Parts: sequence; C-alpha cells; structure tokens
Amino acid sequence: MSRSVLSRMILGLGLLLGAGALHAQEADVHIVIRDHKFEPAEITVPAGKKLKLVIDNQDATAEEFESYELNREKVVPAKSLVTIFVGPLKPGRYPFFGDFNKETAKGALIAN
Repeated sequence: MSRSVLSRMILGLGLLLGAGALHAQEADVHIVIRDHKFEPAEITVPAGKKLKLVIDNQDATAEEFESYELNREKVVPAKSLVTIFVGPLKPGRYPFFGDFNKETAKGALIAN
C-alpha cells in the first residue's frame, strides 16, 4: 500500500471520528406538555453543548413553545412531537413559556 493511499485512509478515518465527536456533544432534552403545563418545568442542562429539545404535546390542543432568551418559537400541534435545536448555551437561566397558555405553561432551562 502506498504512503499516499495510507494517508488518505487515515484522513478519512479522522474525519469520521471527528463527525462522531461533534454528534456526541449534542444533548437530548425531553419536555412533555400535559394539562397546559411543561413537565419538567425546570431542566438542568450542560453549558457549552448544543441541545436538541424534543417537545411532546400530549394535550388535545396546540401549544406554542416560546423563549425570548433562546430566540425560539414553534407551534407544537396537539398530540405531536417537535424538535428544536438551541445552544451551545452559556451558564445561566433560559425561561420558556407556552404562548397559548401563559398562566400555566412556564419553564426554564438552567445551563451549568
């Protein structure tokens, strides 16, 4: 095997491993909407990592996930899942709320 072919194989392997490392730095966060409330209402998440929020609306009506601090808003249809990507976040508190049920649907991500 020539040195050139071996170098390309090593480079390819490095790229594959690097892509896996990037994917491993993403954290999944699961939030349920039930009875017009977020469960859990507060979630501690790792600072400095990209987050994949998976929101499961178990209610019979739609809700809108909204956060000024996260700069995100997305309607979550009734009995549906949506995914929202945020971050990486600096340490701090990031409130969110349900725009259709502001009195009860409140929560926060706490990045440490």
